[in-house]
Amino acid sequence: MKVITDKITVSTKGFNDIIDITDQVQGIVKKHQVKNGNVTIFVSGSTAGVTTIEYEPGLLKDLPEAFERIAPMDKRYHHDSRWGDDNGYAHVRASILGASLTVPFSDGKLLVGTWQQIVLVDFDNRPRTRNIVVQIIGE
Repeated sequence: MKVITDKITVSTKGFNDIIDITDQVQGIVKKHQVKNGNVTIFVSGSTAGVTTIEYEPGLLKDLPEAFERIAPMDKRYHHDSRWGDDNGYAHVRASILGASLTVPFSDGKLLVGTWQQIVLVDFDNRPRTRNIVVQIIGE
C-alpha cells in the first residue's frame, strides 16, 4: 500500500468562484502510477470547499444562488464583528460544503460519473491562491 501526498495550486476570484480540478486530480493519480485506491482532495483554508457537480453553465449559476439563500452575503455575521473582514458568509458556506472529498479510482482512472466533475468553490470576498492537498492511498 502506498500513501502519496501531492498538491494543486489555483488562483481564484473569490465570490463563489467554481473551478473544475478533475483533470488536475486525474493527472496526479496518473503521475504517481498508482492503479487502485482512493484519492482525497482537501482544500487548506476555511473559506473554500470541495465537491462534485456537473460543471455546466446552469449549475455554475444554481450553486451560488443556492448558497446565497442559505448564507446570504448581505447578512451581518458574528465573525464579521469579531474580525472586521466581512467574510462570515464565506466561512459558513465553506463549513456547509466541506473541505474534502474522497474519490475511488481503478486502473489509474477516477471513478467519477460521466457528468461529474471535482470542483473547488472559493467563497471568500477577494481573490486567493488556494492550495489543494491531493493524497493518494492505494497500490
